[in-house]
Amino acid sequence: MTRVKNRAARGRLHGWGGVTGMAVACVVTASLTLLPLAHGDGTFGGRSAGHDASASMPDRAETCKDPEASVPASDADGPSIEKIKQRGKLIAGVDQNSFQWGYRNPESRTLEGFDIDLVRAIAEDILGDRDAVIFRAIPTNQRIAALEHDKVDVVVRTMTINCERAGQVAFSTAYFQAGQQVLAPKESSIEGYDKSLKGKRVCTAEGSTAYDALNEESFGAVFRDEHDETGLDEDLLTVPNQLDCLVRLQLGEVDAVVTDNALAAGQAAQDPAVELKGDKPFTTEYYGVAAKLGADDLVARVNHVLDDYRRGGDDSPWMTSYREWLATGLPGITGPPAPKYRSN
Repeated sequence: MTRVKNRAARGRLHGWGGVTGMAVACVVTASLTLLPLAHGDGTFGGRSAGHDASASMPDRAETCKDPEASVPASDADGPSIEKIKQRGKLIAGVDQNSFQWGYRNPESRTLEGFDIDLVRAIAEDILGDRDAVIFRAIPTNQRIAALEHDKVDVVVRTMTINCERAGQVAFSTAYFQAGQQVLAPKESSIEGYDKSLKGKRVCTAEGSTAYDALNEESFGAVFRDEHDETGLDEDLLTVPNQLDCLVRLQLGEVDAVVTDNALAAGQAAQDPAVELKGDKPFTTEYYGVAAKLGADDLVARVNHVLDDYRRGGDDSPWMTSYREWLATGLPGITGPPAPKYRSN
């Protein structure tokens, strides 16, 4: 980016985001990578995990009708569980820059958030120790590849269950209900996921359901980088990590972000100059814990953990974690989604 463009961006930042909002995001972004997983070209083993990853997808995705239905819960051991026990550690792919979900506390330097609590519950059930975890930070567009290449046992990273992904990874039952929504400056003329997006530059994370939603109906928004006429080398509209979109928004390089309302609520908490647009999400999506395709013993064990995690009503571990991390930004949630199980 040229010096002139940097100066202009700083001016826009002071105009509505301020240095304070930017500083919060940068504190989190500075610790982006816990353990490097990807090659320099952004791939595992030289293979991209971007939008074209579905080209080799098994037929399972084509016959998928109810992606939230998972294998029945079980506390039995199996080959995947035995491998984790022999290692003595659960290797979990997580985010460390999604405020309130999975982020590194800048003061304690520890990972915290709703997803992190769930990872520790899984480790405690399998290994008897909630701290027996190796956390590996992975970008949004590498979640599936990290499982396919055995870099992690599970991915617990606000990952939406859908038929396309169900052909690539094995999902647990749903542990959270979310939906896509627009995040934009409070002073913006954007009103939501509608015609007010026409001509606006919208940022999404590569490999995200937000990108897929815009690809299906953009309302005239500019969201693909091939339409970018800034002359910059880096991608501005599709980014590896969703938090990068917030930084782009604060710098004035994009006009809005489309992402899960659950993530956007955390970003609005980071920067009070932005807000969720529209009365409610325009999709209904469910987060699941992902494991490698075929690791049904591990998925069944995670489902067993989730059954216990949901149990207890208002005093359940799920509600305790929700109140600690999410209730302020996402008020009014009375409990987790009910689990769905496959009959065979």
